[in-house]
Amino acid sequence: MPIHKVPTSPKKSKKPTVANPKTKPVLTTSQQLGSLIKSARTIMRKDKGLNGDMDRLPMLTWVMFLKFLDDLENLHEQKASLAGKSYKPVIQSPYRWRDWAAKEDGITGDDLKHFINDQEEAVRPDGTKGNGLFEQLRQLRGVNGGKDQRDVIACIFKGVVNRMESGFLLREVINRVNGIHFSSSEEIHTLSHLYESMLKEMRDAAGDSGEFYTPRPLVRFMVEVTNPRLGETVLDPACGTGGFLVEAFSYLSAQAKTVKDRRVLLEESIFGGEAKPLPFLLSQMNLLLHGVESPQIDPRNSLLVPLRDIGDKDRVDIVLTNPPFGGEEEKGIQGNFPDDKQTAETALLFLMLIMRKLRRTPKPGRAGVVVPNGILFGDGVCARIKEELLKDFNLHTIVRLPNGVFSPYTSIPANLLFFDRSGPTKEIWYYEQPLPEGRKSYSKTLPLQYEEFADCIKWWNNRTENDQAWKVSVDQVLMYDNEKRLLSVNLDTKNPNAKTDFEHLSPEVLLDGVIDKEKKILNVLAEIKASLAVTV
Repeated sequence: MPIHKVPTSPKKSKKPTVANPKTKPVLTTSQQLGSLIKSARTIMRKDKGLNGDMDRLPMLTWVMFLKFLDDLENLHEQKASLAGKSYKPVIQSPYRWRDWAAKEDGITGDDLKHFINDQEEAVRPDGTKGNGLFEQLRQLRGVNGGKDQRDVIACIFKGVVNRMESGFLLREVINRVNGIHFSSSEEIHTLSHLYESMLKEMRDAAGDSGEFYTPRPLVRFMVEVTNPRLGETVLDPACGTGGFLVEAFSYLSAQAKTVKDRRVLLEESIFGGEAKPLPFLLSQMNLLLHGVESPQIDPRNSLLVPLRDIGDKDRVDIVLTNPPFGGEEEKGIQGNFPDDKQTAETALLFLMLIMRKLRRTPKPGRAGVVVPNGILFGDGVCARIKEELLKDFNLHTIVRLPNGVFSPYTSIPANLLFFDRSGPTKEIWYYEQPLPEGRKSYSKTLPLQYEEFADCIKWWNNRTENDQAWKVSVDQVLMYDNEKRLLSVNLDTKNPNAKTDFEHLSPEVLLDGVIDKEKKILNVLAEIKASLAVTV
């Protein structure tokens, strides 16, 4: 029986879909949101005033920051309206995002540039003259002694400069960012991950500015083993882009079960300090995207306060930080520290600050700190600081990191110090974190992964000596002469269980080894020759 096909109408050829520039993109997936951010960055690459990611990311950040604030203001206004209350916006018209940025065919070109950049007599979107946008934001003042959101905004924009030369390209960037819905928790969650990846890209392209960004697997490990509990205060006095604060906030968020818990988390738990304008801006945005509505980050140098003036009310439960390596502080800062411990080295000054900042009671404060290798064996002032650390604090663990963890920012070997105020140090546990098998170093393309810390985390609460872990008595590292004068404090203890690493032996030792092997070979050859002679 023949099969008869049902006739069908011929297929109509589909016309390619052309995006309507007047239509706001509806962002429902991470792919679409990523595409939007990528598009904004592509536009910025065309502008002659921006050079690389070190210029482009801060530019994109302040634009996103203002859109975020306006979306937040909208939510607060709606809540106030539903409650029958009035609401006073943080930013007044005509400086709100909705006034000058939200219309895609709004102010552009030189008019847009002048409105943003000019200090006074800028033509505003409503046609009147007054302060430019940045100048207006810098003049915001709060009512809570520097802790108001207005003060935070003023502080951020003190260090912000619009580097884009084309007002038309700037309008295109603004239009892209206008498509982000910061009122959507899904989009904020997605954008927080995108933002982290952009921070990493900036670190990779930043040269010596890479100090602002600590690898997130390392941050996550340090937070995990320090184990912050809800109700405790967490401080990073050199917070850079906010990695430790974001990770600590996420860790504590899982413990917040009630409205009261959430208030404690948002208002009484996370604190930071960052003196440089660029990372200060980046950390604010990073924390906002991760759910901290009013980040509590001090824009001053954390080393400004004399050590003797830090009392119980200024202390915290936990310090997690990666102070800058190799930095030097001016004489005025050095004078804030005890006479016998004054030094220009930033990392050592921060170590003293952290020790002073840890709470004594009711529960001893604890810290996790990244330090360069030189601090372990340093003498002079460095030795005196370590003496205080061992006598007044319990330095219970040193994790020795492998090569390249901070690549490409620095190749300096680093270590993690974990200590608390539970009493003087009696013994120090060391854990040598290994490289993945077959690797000699980490790199930009093959970085550290969090999963590599699994063995260390497993060992942390059930400590036994093994190929990676060993312990030493404090008497082995803290050395005095017969008159009890300090000789040395050498924390640079090698792993006694490790196999000899020939790559790190001195040339003399390597040469002696070669000669010894050659002698053995000659002896074997002589024995063979002798046995052959006997046979003949």
